[in-house]
Amino acid sequence: MKSRAALSHAFLQKAGWGDASRRFLAGDASDRTYDRLHKAGTSAILMDAPPGTGEDTVTFVSIARHLTSVGLSSPAIYAEDHTNGFLLLEDLGDALFARLLLSDQIMEGELYAAATDVLVHLQSHPAPEALPNLSATDWAEAAGFALSWYAFAATGDAPDETGFQSILTGLMRRHADAPRTIVLRDYHAENLLWLPHRKGCARVGLLDFQLAQMGQPGYDLVSLLQDARRDVSPATETAMIARFCTAKGIDPAEFAPAYATLGAQRALRILGIFARLCLKGGKPGYIPLIPRVWGQLQRNLAHPALADLARICHDLLPEPTPSKLERITALCGRHPHR
Repeated sequence: MKSRAALSHAFLQKAGWGDASRRFLAGDASDRTYDRLHKAGTSAILMDAPPGTGEDTVTFVSIARHLTSVGLSSPAIYAEDHTNGFLLLEDLGDALFARLLLSDQIMEGELYAAATDVLVHLQSHPAPEALPNLSATDWAEAAGFALSWYAFAATGDAPDETGFQSILTGLMRRHADAPRTIVLRDYHAENLLWLPHRKGCARVGLLDFQLAQMGQPGYDLVSLLQDARRDVSPATETAMIARFCTAKGIDPAEFAPAYATLGAQRALRILGIFARLCLKGGKPGYIPLIPRVWGQLQRNLAHPALADLARICHDLLPEPTPSKLERITALCGRHPHR
């Protein structure tokens, strides 16, 4: 069997980029990796998404072309090999929102306004056909990672999920089970690029959208404003919620419990995913992010509509104290088959 290096070289040769210089660019929580290629004064990105690891280049291409078709800036597809899991993509540059905001916090309002406008624009167009469309029960089950992975990692026990699932499913049905729209799932500052030379919504470059599915209009807004990797200012969060509601014609008072419910679901799921990435995937780098996600969860649970969920989370989920985080880190890579 050929190695990934040999397969990628053959792919690039066929695409006319075999003689390009190649530099590792990034990896992420998945098994995907990216290399930046240079030749003759031009650049491109090689995506390596190994088959059999849950990666899906076909879906990436499909969503990318949909985003482009509605006037948004996803990477152009130069070449594709779905059998072996390689794509050659347009290089949209390095101006990630997260990177820009490290050096110029004053840009936060401008960048987040543009990203919010992209969501409104995207949701104003019909979604592609045949996207996954999870039920309220499915979304609640996904949040159960907080019990089966985070609580287990922190305490050694995985609590019974029955009551938790019932309460969260009920909340999702009441507040977050309206007609669906496309959601990109990982819509946050490390997956958004600033392209100021482009116009309107195209100024926001979009990455990591292959998990797109049908969901609630507020989900990607929560993903943007309750970022696991950086603190969004309260003023920006408040302003962007208002901007979104105004553009969508939504009553802010009716949107508030939906936003809190989606925020709680997402925070619970992320707590579990970060613990799982450590215990099963051997990736401890996500553990320092847990306190921020915990804080976001507590803010969402403070909404009166989530009182029952707040009580059961208080009973079942331990606070991520330094000693709990040390325990989780010590278990890194020790449960690869769990």
